[in-house]
Amino acid sequence: MTSETREAFGRVGIWSGALHGARGDNAAKGAVAEAVAELEELGYGTLWIGGSPSPDDAAAVIAATRTVTVATGILSIWDHSAEEVAARVAALDASARGRFVLGLGVSHGPMVPQYAKPYSAMVAYLDALDAATPPVDSGRRVLAALGPKMLKLATGRALGAHPYLVTTEHTAEAREALGPDALLAPELSVVLDADLDRARTTARNMLGMYLQLPNYTDNLLRLGFAQSDFESGGSIRLLDALFALGDAERVKARTREYLDAGADHVALQVLTADEGGAGLPRAEWRELAGAFAEEL
Repeated sequence: MTSETREAFGRVGIWSGALHGARGDNAAKGAVAEAVAELEELGYGTLWIGGSPSPDDAAAVIAATRTVTVATGILSIWDHSAEEVAARVAALDASARGRFVLGLGVSHGPMVPQYAKPYSAMVAYLDALDAATPPVDSGRRVLAALGPKMLKLATGRALGAHPYLVTTEHTAEAREALGPDALLAPELSVVLDADLDRARTTARNMLGMYLQLPNYTDNLLRLGFAQSDFESGGSIRLLDALFALGDAERVKARTREYLDAGADHVALQVLTADEGGAGLPRAEWRELAGAFAEEL
């Protein structure tokens, strides 16, 4: 990965499942367009569209911005064929294609009826992207990799990895597995709340669903957590390892821990008590931009 690519991603970005620019009525689409334009002005390096986005969601966010890198975080390989995705990427104008990154993942067995042989399915999907006319170049895609096999695949067949719901220890292990040249861009969930008990409640409201998915729990068990850490929405030890909880300076310090562990870029997902991460927390995004002013 070149220094220009690292610069294009920036050190800090925003991850949000609400940035589905092609969904909802005109008011909802307009709210997303306004929000992403402001995020670009605030200086964030990359906008990650979470929550299994479609190619059209990405195209809408690209159309509402000018220079910021836009990535899917992640597009499920079960929801859209490689041929469909390649055609939609090719339909973007040349300047837009240059700042779009296709984040791909295999999703989860409990959420996908046709889920089978996820590693082989990803290899076949990447083969189809390579064979498309025009292809989606490996330098414009990242993989939602957690385990060793998918991390290795992310090194050879993509720009790098975009792990979700991981610790700094996983980041260090992923960097070793990827080597020095691949992109490593983990997601980090954030609760801007100085009341730690309340912040942990907000975190548990989000985490509970993910603790039902074996891909995540298996990864956490590999990292040394126990089944007891998954009870009641997550132990304090687990929450403190997975989230950045507290004020903006604490979030900045936690982000630095991931960067020091080997991340090139950290994608911040802001959770709020009233929205559970599903809305557009623009006040919190502004507050974090102020704290990260020297990093952006």
